[in-house]
Amino acid sequence: MKREHIMSVVLKHLADSVDGLAVEDIDPSRSMKDLGANSLDMVEVVSSSMRELRVKIPRSELSKLTNVDGLVDLLLRTVEEKGAREAAQP
Repeated sequence: MKREHIMSVVLKHLADSVDGLAVEDIDPSRSMKDLGANSLDMVEVVSSSMRELRVKIPRSELSKLTNVDGLVDLLLRTVEEKGAREAAQP
């Protein structure tokens, strides 16, 4: 799965969760809070993105995130690790 696809998933959920925020207005280098998301919005963005991508990320990893790019990178790494584990299974 490519980073661009994961970015589009996250941006879609972020725009859906924050009133008045359009996908094209999102700067991934900014935090979700800076983009107008409250704590419930952030939980919804992360949960929806994980559900759509069919991965789970430990809360300890999520607490280290500082911006949208960081979330995308973490999701990408998790998706790639899941794919490698599944490919290694007989």
